[in-house]
Amino acid sequence: MLALRWHGREDVRLDDVDAPGTPPDGSAVVEVAFNGLCGTDLHEYGHGPNMIRLDPHPLTGARPPITMGHEFSGRVVAMSRPWPGVSEGSRVAVDPCLTCGECAWCLRGDYHICARGGSLGLAADGALARFVTVPLRSLCPVPDAVSDEMAALAEPLAVGLHAATRAGVRPGDSVLVLGAGPIGLAAVLGARAAGAAAVYVSEPVRARHAAASVAGATEVFDPTSVDVRREVFLRTDRLGPRVAIDATGRPEVVDLGIRSLQRGGTIAVAGITDSVLNTDLRQVVLYERTICGSLGYNFDIPRVLGLIAAGQLDPSCLLTDVRPLTDAVDTFAELAAGGHHHLKILLRPEEN
Repeated sequence: MLALRWHGREDVRLDDVDAPGTPPDGSAVVEVAFNGLCGTDLHEYGHGPNMIRLDPHPLTGARPPITMGHEFSGRVVAMSRPWPGVSEGSRVAVDPCLTCGECAWCLRGDYHICARGGSLGLAADGALARFVTVPLRSLCPVPDAVSDEMAALAEPLAVGLHAATRAGVRPGDSVLVLGAGPIGLAAVLGARAAGAAAVYVSEPVRARHAAASVAGATEVFDPTSVDVRREVFLRTDRLGPRVAIDATGRPEVVDLGIRSLQRGGTIAVAGITDSVLNTDLRQVVLYERTICGSLGYNFDIPRVLGLIAAGQLDPSCLLTDVRPLTDAVDTFAELAAGGHHHLKILLRPEEN
């Protein structure tokens, strides 16, 4: 089968590899329907290795070349043993977290911050291929009302929902979301699903403003032309938002979020970069603001699938194109060169 594999920085290739055989104990083989490309994938392509390790991964033993892809839906074709709620033929989305199940964080339920953890597509072969082997516990049944395309968006949506949860979004809250890429839009959707009364978005790329409005933004501001802090302050009874969610990881943007919060507010930082944050700590201490990190998701993918099925969350605003897997190499190059008009591209493996 064809698989899109990471060999090194700016070096991804469509390789012919063996399809998975009988799944090992505790795992299943999924035939992939759609796989979304993620900012993490592009960061590995343009600036890696980051989360991909050149030496054997301590949990999986995997090392490059490695098949990428961790945002996907598909159909179970083989199982090592029965698993509740799933059988061969079931449509599934997959939680791609790989965990040891033994560390203090796994034992308390925080598997997403496992001490030895990794992810499919980064620490083990992922879903940019026709078939992928996954842990049984990662299988999330897809309700009949949710299409395979929308199910493939459940993973990035779970990042946004988790960020809204970490920030403590409550019904009636005012929220500022920084960045309107896929994760920022997922945060808008997550905040709305949590009951936010108003969601303001800061986004410099004009092509993304319309998508933010469709996702549920009350108003979208271009930070290169307006003072976002002032505009949101004026629209929140001169208090500022109670919650901010950063989807950029850029220090100056995180600092804007901190300074924009009302007294006692919380910012969840979901954007990942290797940048260093330099901020005036008086902005945190004197106004008793809270800064928290938000990594991935923690049992959030089934919640997202349920919200989509119930009509309470519509991720269609994220999807900008569907392409065959054979276009993967060119698609990586296009997005790395600055394809800001795209939000989420799904790649579709084909029989080969």
